[in-house]
Amino acid sequence: MTVTHLTQAADSGRAETRTPRVAVVGAGFMGRVHAEAARRAGASVVAAVASTPEGADRAARTVGAERGYPDLDALLAEAGVDVVHVCTPNARHAEAVRAALAAGAHVICEKPLAVDGVEAASLADAAVAAGRVATVPFVYRFHPMVRELRSRLADGQAGAVSTVSGGYLQDWLSRPTDDDWRVDPVVGGPSRAFADIGSHWCDLVEFVTGDRIHRLSAQTTTVHARPSSRPTEDAAVVQFATEAGVLGTLVVSQVAAGRKNRLHVEVSGTEASYAFDQEDPERLWVGGRGGNQVLVRDPQTLSPAAARYARLPAGHAQGYQDCFDAFVADTYRAVLDEDRPDGLPTFADGLRTVRITEAVLRSAAAAGEWTEVDR
Repeated sequence: MTVTHLTQAADSGRAETRTPRVAVVGAGFMGRVHAEAARRAGASVVAAVASTPEGADRAARTVGAERGYPDLDALLAEAGVDVVHVCTPNARHAEAVRAALAAGAHVICEKPLAVDGVEAASLADAAVAAGRVATVPFVYRFHPMVRELRSRLADGQAGAVSTVSGGYLQDWLSRPTDDDWRVDPVVGGPSRAFADIGSHWCDLVEFVTGDRIHRLSAQTTTVHARPSSRPTEDAAVVQFATEAGVLGTLVVSQVAAGRKNRLHVEVSGTEASYAFDQEDPERLWVGGRGGNQVLVRDPQTLSPAAARYARLPAGHAQGYQDCFDAFVADTYRAVLDEDRPDGLPTFADGLRTVRITEAVLRSAAAAGEWTEVDR
């Protein structure tokens, strides 16, 4: 899945080939992850920009870019990039995405795509109008065992699916002294825990089941007082029903001591049930009336859709960065117009999770009133 070239028209009218030129906007943890995935996919990370002009060189060093720029306008005018990775705080996504699309670049934008549904819809429309590849890193889709789960559900091996349950638990904000830009709604948006990680869970469930969350009842809580006058939620509990009538429950928390990044989901069916845990990604639990089994990631035994993402032999563990690498490589395949890989999460998927987040906030504000998710 390595990108080897990007074809453009040369001044002479002939085609020349070169590796994709990539820019990273934002030099935090996610910026570093994006840059590493870009390099592994065969791209050249040629440019980076930080939040302040004086931080340009530091941003370049942090993500391993050839050059740092004082602002995004200068980068887009001078660097000649093909793909822009937007890894800024949430409230700055829209401005960066619009600028990149206007400059003719393809875009990978961190989630949430925007801080509200109107803005997210506008960005999705702008990407379509520009004719650019525009993706959002819902990277848990790229675990081989997630693809195996999706394949088995699509084949009907679960029988009639009745319930979906699970959660996404972290502890990095479990202490009163923990702080981050995400707790400030001016920068991070009106939702924190759900927009940050609940969105991943909802995207994953809709992806593997092919069924959409239709309506929901939510409660949220803020455990620790934060400096902001409008504190965002530390945790959320959601009940939901899908368009097909499947019932579901979800617990999201960033104050669950001891849980570092536990996304887990269980799909219960009349013929088989399945459970996946992102912290144990090499395995898929399969439950049956006559006995249970645990499938281990093995490209020799997985379905073709899952084996494609098993880049290492069985027994050689794959994890989060491997998922990110696969997502970025698939995005670049679309940029190259080699193909449009199945399951590539686009701005439409980013918009979808923003609308689910807004429904959660509306329901929680109305004491858990059942609320439909906007289409």
